Amino acid sequence: MMSSAVPPLLGADWRDDELIARVLGGETAAFEPLMRRYNERVYRTARSIVRDEDEAEDVMQQAYVNAFAHLHQFHGAARFSTWLTRIVVNESLARLRRRGRDEVFDEERASEPRSAASWQSPEREAFTRELRALLESAIDSLPDGTREVFVLREVEGLSTSETADCLRVSDDVVKTRLSRGRAALRRVLLDRIGGSVHDLFRFYRPRCDRIVAAVLARIGA
Repeated sequence: MMSSAVPPLLGADWRDDELIARVLGGETAAFEPLMRRYNERVYRTARSIVRDEDEAEDVMQQAYVNAFAHLHQFHGAARFSTWLTRIVVNESLARLRRRGRDEVFDEERASEPRSAASWQSPEREAFTRELRALLESAIDSLPDGTREVFVLREVEGLSTSETADCLRVSDDVVKTRLSRGRAALRRVLLDRIGGSVHDLFRFYRPRCDRIVAAVLARIGA
C-alpha cells in the first residue's frame, strides 16, 4: 500500500477524481483536500437538518468517515459533491431518528412555519453580525423539507436538479418548497439582509482544521 504522502493542502488544485483515485490507491491523506473543499457545504447541509452547531459537527465527522469507507462505491454517475451531500443528508436524518425526532419530509408540515419567537430584532451593536444571526435563526424556524431546500439552493447555491438529487425528491417538490421558504423569509428579513445570504452558516478555518484532524485520526491517516 502506498504511504499517506500528500502534505496538507497540496492537492487543493487537483480535481475531485484525481484525489479520489489517490485515496483509493492508498494515499489516505489525499482525502484531506476533499474534506476542506466541501466542509462548508457539508456543515451547512447538516446544520439545516439538525439545527445545532455541535451536532452538525458530529454529523460531519461521521458522514466523512462513511464517505471514506464507501468511496469505492462512487462511480461518477453524479458529481462527488452531490454523492457526499446525500451521505450527509442520510446521516443527519438518521441522527434525528436515533434521538426520537423522526422528522421525515412531509408536505403538510412543510406548509406550516414554526414559531417565529426566536426572530426578535437584535440590539444595534454589531448590527451586521447580529442581523446575520437573526437570519440564521429565521432559516432554522422554517419547516422540515423547506429549510433543507432553502439552504442547499439559496445558501449553498445548488441547482434545482442537484438539490432534488441530494434530498431524493422531485424537481417540482424542490421548486415548491423553495417558493414557500422564500415567501416565509422575504416578508421579515430578506429585503434587509441583501447579498449577505451567502455568508450564512460559515465554517471558518479553526473549525475546518478541527473536523479534518478528527476525521483523519478516525480513518487512520
